[in-house]
Formats: sequence, C-alpha cells, structure tokens
Amino acid sequence: MNPLLTAPTEFGALLQRFFAERLIQQQNVSPRTVAAYRDTFKLLLNYAGRATGKPPAMLALCDVDAALVLNFLTHLETERHNTIRTRNARLAAVRAFAHYVASQAPPALHLAQQILAIPMKRFERPMLEFLSRDEVRALLAAPGIATWCGRRDTAMLTMLYNTGARVSELIGIRVTDITLAATASVRLHGKGRKQRTVPLWKETAKEIRQWLKYADLHVEQPLIPNRSGLPMTRTNVAERLNLAVTTATKMCPQLAGRRISPHTWRHTTAMHLLQAGVDLTVIALWLGHESPVTTHGYVEADMGMKERALAAITPPATQHKRYRPTDALLQFLESL
Repeated sequence: MNPLLTAPTEFGALLQRFFAERLIQQQNVSPRTVAAYRDTFKLLLNYAGRATGKPPAMLALCDVDAALVLNFLTHLETERHNTIRTRNARLAAVRAFAHYVASQAPPALHLAQQILAIPMKRFERPMLEFLSRDEVRALLAAPGIATWCGRRDTAMLTMLYNTGARVSELIGIRVTDITLAATASVRLHGKGRKQRTVPLWKETAKEIRQWLKYADLHVEQPLIPNRSGLPMTRTNVAERLNLAVTTATKMCPQLAGRRISPHTWRHTTAMHLLQAGVDLTVIALWLGHESPVTTHGYVEADMGMKERALAAITPPATQHKRYRPTDALLQFLESL
C-alpha cells in the first residue's frame, strides 16, 4: 500500500494544511465555520481512535475510510442522539476534507471518492414552532427587574423578539453596535461575516437605554454579558430562557411542556411580522436570509393566512367530470 495512505504523519499534515491553508488562508471562511469543522474532526478523531485502538496522532488516511465515516455518522445519531440535520452538517465537514485530499494526494483519490459518495440523509421538516403574542408578553415579564440577572434577561429577550437574531448574533452584540438616536437600530454580525442593521422598536430602545444605564457598560463590552462581563454562551442563553419559561408558565399555562429555544423567538418574530402584513422580502432582510425563498416556510406555518385564502376562493358553479384513462397502459400507470 502507498506510504501516503499508511503514514500517520501524512494524515496529520493533510488535516493541518486543510485548516490552515484551505479554510483560513485560501477560502477565508468565518471563525464560526472553522470552529464547526474543528468540532467535527475532534469528534471524528476520538471516535476513530476508539474504533481502531490507535491514538489520534497515529491515525493514517487508510484508517479514516468510508466505512469508518459511516459508522461515525451512525454513532452521532444513535449514541450522541444528534439530529439528522446535525449529522448532515458533520458529514459536510468531512466531505470538504475529502475534496481537499483528492486534490492534494492522488494515491488517496479512491478513498476520497468513497467518502464523497456518502449521501446526505433526508429528513422531515417539522412545522415551525412560534409563540403567540400573549405568550411573548408572559415571557418578557417573567425575569422581572428586581435583580441584575432579571434586568439582563429582560433586555436579552426583548432584543431576541425585536431582531429575530440567531443566538450567535445575539451574544456577539457589543454596546458599540447599538444606536439609540432618533432612529434606534442594532448592527448584527451574521453568518459568513455578513452584517445587517435591524431597527429597534420604541419599547426595545427604552428597555436597552434603561439596561445600559443600570449596568454601566462600556462601548466595547457585550450588550448581554454574564456576571463576569464576558459574552454569554449559547448554553447560558438557553438556561436563562428555560428559567423564564418556567416562571411564565404560572401566568400562561399553555407554555407548559413546550420546547422553547432561542430559535423559537426567531420564528416568532418572523411570524408576527408576517401577520402584521410586512412583505416577505423585508422579513428576509430582517432575519438575514440570503433568499426570500427561505422565508416562505413561515407562510406555510401561518394557519390564519391559509384560512383567509380559503375564504377568498369561491367554489366553481360547474362540476367537472372525473378523468378516466382509456388506454390499458394509462390505466395501469393511474393505478400506481
């Protein structure tokens, strides 16, 4: 077998060049993409080490073949209980490395092609979960303003509802990104280094002014910090939101048993804008969607819009006869 496929140093060198040269230097991908790919390969190398009995530093290209990658994907779903969407994201990172290997190491071309042949897994897209206006009011009131954490959480939930920001965008907001002039707005740092400016409602601007005055934050500090003044993590945000849900359930019983994540707020913002008559293209810009096509899913989720559309349709006065195929072959195809 070619030494390139069996030498651990070759595999390690290829992986390091993939990150340092291909991703960071040549493609200039965002730090979030680098972090996502890094986490994928940490999981893959640890799994490969357990499967082969070798430490990650001693793995060779021939060890990380299509069979091992398939078993790794199964491990993600069955043992780590990852969703199919997460499984596909991990596979995308591995396939990107396989593309790189195919171009840099011709003896490994067949191995790379086998990995590239692993398909993405199809999955059912659940209906979008969103909150009613009464549920939003209950959640916004849940943290209260009696404590530092309560004021911080109120500002956090208010900002989530107003902007529809992804959780990564929320925790990336600094005080300097906030404009509280006549037209209040916030600058969000989105996926792929894309930035967008979202207007703030008067109520949101008032809440943020009060929070900034109370917390005495400097311009380079995160708008939503933890008690140490550092940016909150995704886990921090999820935990504080769960605490607000628990409190709000006492006033709003329909929240009981609901799985409400920071992304639920993003869907809620989009649905409420849509129900208020805001155009889909504006909502797409508001949420940072690359295409309004992504935003059409909210139309599917709004039963009220469907009912209004149904009421606007007048049944035709004439009745059409049922089509009956006359040809035997057509009858067969019709029966399938």
